[in-house]
Amino acid sequence: MATLSAINNEPVSGASAAKVDMKFEVVVIPVADVDRSKRFYTKLGWRLDADFPFDNGFRIVQFTPPGSGCSVQFGAKVTSAAPGSAQGLYLIVSDVEAARKDLVARGVDVSEVFHPGTPGAQFQIDSSGRISGPAPEHATYNSFATFRDPDGNGWLFQEITTRLPGRGLSNLDVATLTELLQEAEKHHGEYEPTAPKHHWSGWYAAYIVARQDGKTPEEAAKEGKLHIEGARGTLTSHEVPN
Repeated sequence: MATLSAINNEPVSGASAAKVDMKFEVVVIPVADVDRSKRFYTKLGWRLDADFPFDNGFRIVQFTPPGSGCSVQFGAKVTSAAPGSAQGLYLIVSDVEAARKDLVARGVDVSEVFHPGTPGAQFQIDSSGRISGPAPEHATYNSFATFRDPDGNGWLFQEITTRLPGRGLSNLDVATLTELLQEAEKHHGEYEPTAPKHHWSGWYAAYIVARQDGKTPEEAAKEGKLHIEGARGTLTSHEVPN
């Protein structure tokens, strides 16, 4: 049951106030033929993590899409849901047209890239309300393409180029991490002239973690400063890095 403090977003006192990471790692999808599904997800180029059969008929198969922190599982005696009933499974990409092209080259039937003409059009099985082509100027969050596995479980490519404030950063690719490091360099350069003696790596680490947690660049820069100046107070003079 939710407490009043939780509903009001008030801080919780005591041991329960400790933040515990809860990482969403697996989605279970219902399939009728495990081997057929295994062949399909292999064809997508996804990493096969596990295929564990047991004597009682239970079998679990796990795949992970490229660059994803979340995996998909299916198998025998895994779920009572009807095969093909999983819909709206998001795959976030930085270039929806390139992602579609890759799957088409692998022999997968993928919809054309589209953007919604009406709210929620990306979820409509009959494709109603969709406008062909990416969103104007590739507006972030607004370009899609869809495909289905052999049972009809529905997958949805969504192009995200810039996340909304507070959404954080996850599963960084090289290009995104490069931009983040350049951003950190800029803010560290503004801090360094008045900063106490420190090693840049500590400031960068605090900055990047803060950005991953959804902080703005300005808030992340404050986190970097607090980390350096707070940590400095706990070090003896010979422990301060050059």
